[in-house]
Amino acid sequence: MADYKSLRAEQAQKRAEGKLMGIGLSSYIEACGIGPKGSFPVGLYESARVRVETAGHVMVYTGSSPHGQGEETTFSQLVADEFGIPMENIMIMHGDTDSTPEGRGTYGSRTTAVGGTALYTAVQRLKEKMKQIAAHLLEANVSDITLEDGKFSVAGAPQKSITFGEVAMAANFSNTLHPSIEPGLETTAFWEPEANTFPFGTHVCALEIDKDTGAAEITRYVAVDDCGRQLNPMLVEGQVHGGLAQGIGQALIEGVVYGEDGQLLTATLTDYAMPIASELPSFETASTVTLTPVNPLGVKGVGEAGTIGSTPAVANAVCDALGVAHVDMPYTPEKLWKVIHQK
Repeated sequence: MADYKSLRAEQAQKRAEGKLMGIGLSSYIEACGIGPKGSFPVGLYESARVRVETAGHVMVYTGSSPHGQGEETTFSQLVADEFGIPMENIMIMHGDTDSTPEGRGTYGSRTTAVGGTALYTAVQRLKEKMKQIAAHLLEANVSDITLEDGKFSVAGAPQKSITFGEVAMAANFSNTLHPSIEPGLETTAFWEPEANTFPFGTHVCALEIDKDTGAAEITRYVAVDDCGRQLNPMLVEGQVHGGLAQGIGQALIEGVVYGEDGQLLTATLTDYAMPIASELPSFETASTVTLTPVNPLGVKGVGEAGTIGSTPAVANAVCDALGVAHVDMPYTPEKLWKVIHQK
């Protein structure tokens, strides 16, 4: 994607013109989905409670608490796909410890990989119970019942069917259920992974440094990441974009600065430099898909991918442009100007 040979040819031409162009690469692998059994003093499981209401609406209570990753959408998609019902019929509840089940935290790119798998497990349990109810109502064997597009049907006889809503109504309202079936449709599942997941990727950064001012400008940024199965590709791309902005900001402008008297000089956003859109290039992103065997969803997590690959890619590009082995971050114009003139 980056056409690395052409980038190096462009760099050679610009260096011949006296310009400072650098190219930096970063390949990473990360341990995510934190919480393998026995690896921590406490169990780092996640949990989910799912309830199907009388009218067929679904309430999901998750111990994970998303704060910008978009799991409200992802979890709704997961439930909608498994039950074959519209997303607008699903409500995701999180963050209220008075109503949600126990959770062990949102960090380490684990919310979908661990919390999502707990939700998936709970949904599978309810699907099996709903198949039992449908089999009773359709006078068929449970093994012959299929669920597709929100409808329970008998294999080989698709005309014999009952809707998701009708099964929900029967489970919550009927007094004619089979004696072996408890009324209601609600379950809570706890899930603890057997091992970490390992997302990975490679980033390429090209930038130019102005000799007169020391300002570094990224001219191209290419990122290819692998987070396993993508339940929502648009959310994945958004997570990568946000991570790239954060990692590039750390490399180029962000820094905690103290005065000689120990007073923090960057205590507010008035003084602390944050990256803005005009300071960033148009990112070129892509992905490979390698499913993880650690969970049934095949997902790995992507919340930190952009931050992991971007900071060292920018650092390598700066050092390549200057022809030095190391410069302390952040690469402010003043700092780079000094390096240029010291050389």
